[in-house]
Amino acid sequence: MTPRPPSSDSDPKKSAKKAAKSVKKAAEKAVTKKATAKKEAPAAKKAAAQKVTAKKAPTKKTPAKKLPAQPEPVVPAASPTLDAHDRDRLLSATHHDPHGVLGAHPVPGGIAFRVFKPFALSVTVVAGTLRAELHDDGDGFFSGLVPLREVPAYRLLVAYEGSVQETEDAYRFLPALGDLDLHLIGEGRHEQLWTVLGAEPMTHQDVPGTRFTVWAPNARGVSLAGTFNFWDGTGYPMRSLGSSGIWELFVPGIGEGELYKFAITRQDGSKTLRADPMARRTEVPPNTSSIVHASHHEWHDAAWLERRADTPAHEGPFSVYEVHLASWRPGLTYRQLAEQLPAYVKDLGFTHVELMPVAEHPFGGSWGYQVTGFYAPTARLGTPDDFKYLVDAFHEAGIGVLMDWVPAHFPRDDWALAEFDGRPLYEHEDPLRSAHPDWGTLEFDFGRREVRNFLVANAIYWCEEFHIDGLRVDAVASMLYLDYSREPGQWLPNEHGGRENLDAVAFLQEMNATVYRRVPGVVTIAEESTAWDGVTRATHHIGPGGFGGLGFGLKWNMGWMHDSLGYVQHEPIHRKYHHHEMTFSMVYAYSENYVLPISHDEVVHGKRSLVSKLPGDWWQQRATHRAYLGFMWAHPGKQLLFMGQEFAQGAEWSEAHGPDWWLLDPAYGAEADHRGVRDLVRDLNIVYRHTPALWQRDTDPAGFEWIVGDAADDNVFAFMRLDAEGTPLLAVSNFSPVVRHDYRLGVPDSIPAWHETLNTDVGKYGGGDLTNPDVIKPEATAWHGRPASITLTLPPLATLWLRPE
Repeated sequence: MTPRPPSSDSDPKKSAKKAAKSVKKAAEKAVTKKATAKKEAPAAKKAAAQKVTAKKAPTKKTPAKKLPAQPEPVVPAASPTLDAHDRDRLLSATHHDPHGVLGAHPVPGGIAFRVFKPFALSVTVVAGTLRAELHDDGDGFFSGLVPLREVPAYRLLVAYEGSVQETEDAYRFLPALGDLDLHLIGEGRHEQLWTVLGAEPMTHQDVPGTRFTVWAPNARGVSLAGTFNFWDGTGYPMRSLGSSGIWELFVPGIGEGELYKFAITRQDGSKTLRADPMARRTEVPPNTSSIVHASHHEWHDAAWLERRADTPAHEGPFSVYEVHLASWRPGLTYRQLAEQLPAYVKDLGFTHVELMPVAEHPFGGSWGYQVTGFYAPTARLGTPDDFKYLVDAFHEAGIGVLMDWVPAHFPRDDWALAEFDGRPLYEHEDPLRSAHPDWGTLEFDFGRREVRNFLVANAIYWCEEFHIDGLRVDAVASMLYLDYSREPGQWLPNEHGGRENLDAVAFLQEMNATVYRRVPGVVTIAEESTAWDGVTRATHHIGPGGFGGLGFGLKWNMGWMHDSLGYVQHEPIHRKYHHHEMTFSMVYAYSENYVLPISHDEVVHGKRSLVSKLPGDWWQQRATHRAYLGFMWAHPGKQLLFMGQEFAQGAEWSEAHGPDWWLLDPAYGAEADHRGVRDLVRDLNIVYRHTPALWQRDTDPAGFEWIVGDAADDNVFAFMRLDAEGTPLLAVSNFSPVVRHDYRLGVPDSIPAWHETLNTDVGKYGGGDLTNPDVIKPEATAWHGRPASITLTLPPLATLWLRPE
């Protein structure tokens, strides 16, 4: 039975002492009685013993009865006095080896039992038929010397006010962490770090309980505090496992659902109560305790996992719907989302969903980008197993799950990672390297092997434990450059005199190499906003800058996003002066494996939603929105669209209320407006997935050909995409608000006829329904440097896709 904490309006120690007064009186009576018994004549004591023996002996007439063994009360002698230094260190929570003085230890004259239970009224040792109540030594210490030859298997009866707890003694157990684990931790190479650090329910030495471990090399002492010990910061001191910096304690009888934190004594003697950096589950914010957790989810996605590695991400269809889970439909839990979101994403034809950060974070307004619980899905929406249920549901729907991962920085909350054990630990010791200038956060010390291990293992953890299919790594540029957002004098160059953060480079290379080695089929994606060479190059390939590749699978094309959005935001009459903003991306399109992102960052903080950025009246805005999506889906690279943009939401996104779903209600005229845009996105994805020319050679320059890229006066762009067999798709965009009749385009003479397979101007999408004939035959008229040509009607503000008939 676990004692319950006293009420919050009383001091636990005072209430325990108050209750102890009455118990003390009863104890004094018992002691007086025992003293009187000692004065009795030995003869009387002998007679009493003979009387008991005679009573138990069988007679000839009555068969002997086997009575059950009864606990034999033993009055232990005073044990060897606990060294005053040890006692003070235990009371001040600075003892590095509590197991060396607490528990049961052979001493001259028997076995010394020492127990430290700050709120206990009494402690009794029970071993078989032996029952020995220990002496109350004050300050929560209990001890006794029992005349035994060896340490027995024993339990403790601990009396509290109103309850008695029967438990194993936590200080009789050997360390529950192996030497190999400690070695790997020390080397910074434990790839499954979550299995050895944190809270792990387990059976140790045939006893069920939970092993607690934490890395705190600068601490003078670490204790465990939680619901099971009145949140006392001294009652469960942990032992130091040497130079590893790991503190460990196996607590018997403690299981899932218990709340806990680590009480750390700093070098200056001050105390701090910290959440577990490796916690797999947390309280719902703003509460901050860690929770002992064990997973019971049974996966149903074996077929999905088996086939996901068949095609590399950069060579397959890959269109992404970006979601902020807490606001997609506010109020839904992970399990409720599982009933709606996978079906919605599947209906729209996306191949993947990307979840904005899921890891626990204290401030909802950070959208998850300031993480405190790197190993715990946010408790706002349910338990870790509930999140696994959601991932499973996506996989059963045929949808891959990407997750935003934030290894660049962490917040300064004084219950989390910042100066965790009293000194900079996870952050860099150099203030110039630790403080992030933009976000008021702290940057990780990527040069420290234990920190690097913490992050690399975290990446593996999400992929292996939660079956995540890909990690989109946030703010990579802020990691790569020592002078990122810093003025001269605010940063120091690296050992070669450069601005590159060599520690971060090594970390990203290790993370990518390890993830790809351990988890087949997973893809890593970099949000990297500069021209760093080799973001998606293999780590062992050295580039012109002398660095190996970073090893990512894909990279967000921030240049394309910036330039193309800039182009469509200009009035059509001015677009001819910005024509290069739409064509420049093809200069570097094959330098990396790219994703084209219209992400949450582009539709918040006054940037307006995608449709609201666009000039003209409402019809022109929606038409440009549709034309832009058609251009985007045809452009080399993968696609990412943030929720709400698939139906041309007019308002900026807010995490407080999410997308304006009411816009899809026919009562608001949504049939022609917002539903039409959503239907276009669905059709774009359907045609895209069934047209290898649009994805098979995304990273091969031979898979793209300009038809006309310099028609600036017309605001027209035309190009072909080709699959591995050379089968083309012709994409034509007209970003002017006028119809262009009989617009001639050069085409190969090997194609006998073309068919308009998609037109963003058709009526069901909300357009003017200006289309071309079902069969478009080329003429033997050379044009645009090609032997044949076709003439098309280009609707205003529209994109056409044509395939061979």
